[in-house]
Amino acid sequence: MITRLRLECPARQRYLFFMISTRMPSEHTYEAILHRDPALDGVVFSGVKTTGIYCRPVCKARVPFRKNIALYPSAAAAEAAGFRPCLRCRPETAPFCPAWKGTKTTVERALGLIRSGALESGSVQQLADRLGIGARHLSRLFAEHIGASPKQLAQTLRIQKAKRLIDQTDETLDNIASQSGFGSARRMRATFVALYGRPPSSIRNMRRRKTSTSAKSIHPNIAFQNEGSIA
Repeated sequence: MITRLRLECPARQRYLFFMISTRMPSEHTYEAILHRDPALDGVVFSGVKTTGIYCRPVCKARVPFRKNIALYPSAAAAEAAGFRPCLRCRPETAPFCPAWKGTKTTVERALGLIRSGALESGSVQQLADRLGIGARHLSRLFAEHIGASPKQLAQTLRIQKAKRLIDQTDETLDNIASQSGFGSARRMRATFVALYGRPPSSIRNMRRRKTSTSAKSIHPNIAFQNEGSIA
């Protein structure tokens, strides 16, 4: 049995962030991934070089060889590196608890403003002005602690919100695009195709098929009777 990583200790936080920045996991971190240690969930994301997909450390898919894993400190960083989100473990549902959390107030303030829509109508320069720093310095802080630019993070947050709404609600795609900060359903569709390789409607249909299959497996007789009545 492995010892769970205790992330509340600042020294361990810095050490873990160093391991993330080295990309390939250390033997200790890889062992934690093999055991799907929940302490890593939301702290690191694993990019699988052989598939081009990134996952949460708790993903139930078979864990690839250590040499084929690249670690990233955020979903935005993994996407910036060209990885697609896993449709099985759904990175958009991971808790947000980066290893540096609590040590960089400026970055946390910026994250809060971005989550509130600061970059939906404003620029990175305007965001930096609100924080009292220069745009270049803000970009450097994001590169160091998030692994992605402020704009990339904002895009990832938009996609994640849209993905959650697609999975959890029956809202129309037009409404989801509006609520998620996309200018239009067409823009959202293009973004999903570029990232997931499929449009939002396809992802929603996958959810519906899965829900239908689960319902039939739970109530096979009822499902059979319903199908018979339709015929």
